[in-house]
Amino acid sequence: MNVLKLIDELEDIIDNSSSIPFAGKVFIDKGDILDIIKEIRIQLPDEIKQAQWIKEERQRILIEAQQEADSILQDAKRHIEEMVERDEITKLAQKRGEEIISQAQVNAKEIRIGARQYADELLGGLEQNFIDMIDTIKQNRKELKGMKG
Repeated sequence: MNVLKLIDELEDIIDNSSSIPFAGKVFIDKGDILDIIKEIRIQLPDEIKQAQWIKEERQRILIEAQQEADSILQDAKRHIEEMVERDEITKLAQKRGEEIISQAQVNAKEIRIGARQYADELLGGLEQNFIDMIDTIKQNRKELKGMKG
């Protein structure tokens, strides 16, 4: 069960508990709440591992993008060198080589930007999930502290 489902379960327990009229308080089963909090603590390391995987995946994508750009640049240079060896088409070779290099640089930049945006979006979503979980847990703890036993 993932952390968000556990938090939903906490909310259900609170929503379905007997309430104290005019006090905004509810009676809840302490054991049920503590069991769910324990399960959340168990699940959180998985969420953290997922964030680490996203970070590593982002780095891998950036490295692949750079390697692809380098490969394209090397291919372009090789192509230019071959064309230069043929005197009658030297100018054409230089022009075409510059176009290839320019396109390779544009492609590499687009790949790097896309990879960064993708990783940022994944991390942003995960960050928001953590913020929401923490806010809910804080609110639940505040309500639990406010109850008199």
